[in-house]
Amino acid sequence: MKIRLRGNKANEVQAIVDAIYQKQAFGGAAKRLLANGMKVNALRTNDTLRKDEWKHYDTAVLKVAQERLIGVADLMGSGLVYNMANGLGKMVLEYENVSTIEAAQMSMDAVTRGNNDRVEYDLVSLPLPIIHKDFQINIRVLNASRTTGESLDTTMAELSARMVAEKMEELLFTGSSLYSFGGGIIYGYLDDPNRNTGSLTAGWTASAASGTTILTDLRNMKQASINAKHYGPWQVYIPTAYETALDDDFKAASDKSVRSRLNEMEGIRGIKVADKLTAANVVMVQMTSDTIRWVNGMSPTTIEWQTDGGMVFHFKVMAIGVPQTRSDQEGNSGIVHYS
Repeated sequence: MKIRLRGNKANEVQAIVDAIYQKQAFGGAAKRLLANGMKVNALRTNDTLRKDEWKHYDTAVLKVAQERLIGVADLMGSGLVYNMANGLGKMVLEYENVSTIEAAQMSMDAVTRGNNDRVEYDLVSLPLPIIHKDFQINIRVLNASRTTGESLDTTMAELSARMVAEKMEELLFTGSSLYSFGGGIIYGYLDDPNRNTGSLTAGWTASAASGTTILTDLRNMKQASINAKHYGPWQVYIPTAYETALDDDFKAASDKSVRSRLNEMEGIRGIKVADKLTAANVVMVQMTSDTIRWVNGMSPTTIEWQTDGGMVFHFKVMAIGVPQTRSDQEGNSGIVHYS
């Protein structure tokens, strides 16, 4: 855009207009993202939705997402999160595995020459896919909500947020070992190749396992973690089918439930039901950053664009978040999976 004025005033006005257009980066979603360094807020202008309407959608999206994130919320609540700046502008996370070194030597004079040692580094990549779900409204619906004073219907925004949250939770528990990019694979609790595996004595149901049997299985899982040089604290996750059995008496005429007895084990932070944990699987996770952390590239966010001459408004709930399971170069992991 050119402003036809004379003298210094014309230059000042032109500079202001150019600055505005550079910041707005009009010309489509892709152009706006590129012009703003792939920052998602470039797609969250007030051109269509008003501030309060954006807040209405954002509140619905974040509320639903938080309700569905059980395992992910545990990681966030424990500070096991790696926040990436501008995750939308990156496709992989590169990090290094570090080897151990030999034990220290002992002598009376420290003259004995020791073995020169050094750590070894392996470069590893973790894909950062975008998890997203779309919905749309038309201009008549938007205008009707404004003229009648009624709030925008957030049903589709909530459902879209729920789908995104459930996908992130699914990645944490079941992983996605068939999905690879940039030489990396997204692993979860059930498919990490270095996890410690074993078999339950019986399924944790009231008809199949006693309280003593369940306690023995959990003790064996704890020992497997200790054998792998991971000493807690641990969070235990069970599938929905095993929940009610933990509310039974630990033994006949006991004053404790199975759940309360299991929670008495040293180092056990708690036992939770995870909807995305498939049947007949029990997971014990050491809640430390050398075992697992959540890579957060972008929290659930709603963006908007228009088609059909501005008659239809498209929205996308999108997030970038993946689990990063971790183990040392000897393959020792703090994840225990029994089935």
